[in-house]
Amino acid sequence: MTSRQLARRSLQTRLALAYAAGIYAAGVLVLVFVDVPLATIHAAIPAGHPPSSGIAAGPGISLPQLLMGSAVALVILVPVALTLGWYVAGRFLHPLRAITATARIISAGNLHRRLDLGEPTDELTELGHTLDDLFTRLQASFDAQRHFVANASHELRTPLAGLRTLLEVALADPDADADTLRSVCQEALALGGHQERLVQALLALATSERGVTRWDRLDLAHVVEGVLASRRDQATKRGIDLAERLKPAVTAGDPRLIESLVANLIDNAIRHNHEHGHVQIITRSSGTQVALTVANSGPAIPDDQIQRLFQPFQRLAPDRHGRHDGYGLGLAIVNAVTQAHHATLTADARPEGGLSITVRFAQGSHPNLP
Repeated sequence: MTSRQLARRSLQTRLALAYAAGIYAAGVLVLVFVDVPLATIHAAIPAGHPPSSGIAAGPGISLPQLLMGSAVALVILVPVALTLGWYVAGRFLHPLRAITATARIISAGNLHRRLDLGEPTDELTELGHTLDDLFTRLQASFDAQRHFVANASHELRTPLAGLRTLLEVALADPDADADTLRSVCQEALALGGHQERLVQALLALATSERGVTRWDRLDLAHVVEGVLASRRDQATKRGIDLAERLKPAVTAGDPRLIESLVANLIDNAIRHNHEHGHVQIITRSSGTQVALTVANSGPAIPDDQIQRLFQPFQRLAPDRHGRHDGYGLGLAIVNAVTQAHHATLTADARPEGGLSITVRFAQGSHPNLP
């Protein structure tokens, strides 16, 4: 017998004893309330005097017989109470046993199983429904993790294979001179920089998916101003006009994660744009929410492809413009930060081309902030 079975039997035993004790205590109280008044009445009647009521005396149960019968009833009540307590405890523990058995199967690797306790609705079935929701989220998380690891392995293997090929070709050339080797080293450094930036993007995504561990009050308008200050030169080189309409939008969250969200939205809007295009950034308050909107010109995007862009390593085309300077992680990081802050994200393809993305946060501060 396993330790889990012993623990389950022990719990049923404890519950059975508790129920039996309650039943037995109720039986004792009933007998006490019946026998004590009768004993008092019997003691108050003088010996040899009939009761004063007009009821004729007849054959009945004497007090000693009543007391003896009560004692026998209490003895018989012990196994009856234990049997009833064991049965009732088993009935109450049946959903818990179903939860334990199914959870054991799920933990063994079958993430598709569910408890499905059904009716009646009580505390245990509510626990089962909560666990079903948890198992569903775990399954989605594990599926996403496996997909992400497969894609990350592919993305990291490609530049490593290129670097290895580059070095092998250089080493195999007996006529390679200093200039050739210097050129090879420069290309190797470029590939190394590409890998470093990819790893940094992967770390940013992992940090975003970990959730918010710090809540600070911040203004989205100030965050956008800081990010734009470091992106204007890049936009100018590509002939892209940056226009902002920033109004106070105070919310709460992790400043580093929200800055990463803003930076990736703006980088995505600049990268996937065309020459002499434009990017518009808007912050505003609306009711109980604050919103950040980043809209950019660019190629037309099919509506059925928009959601796919928020998954890791997903691209519509080679960087939508024939280039490979992106990693397919920017909007995945935006999506992860949005979910971590319990915000909402909407994305719409603009009729004239490009994309408009809006992230809505709760207005004000986190409840735990002063």
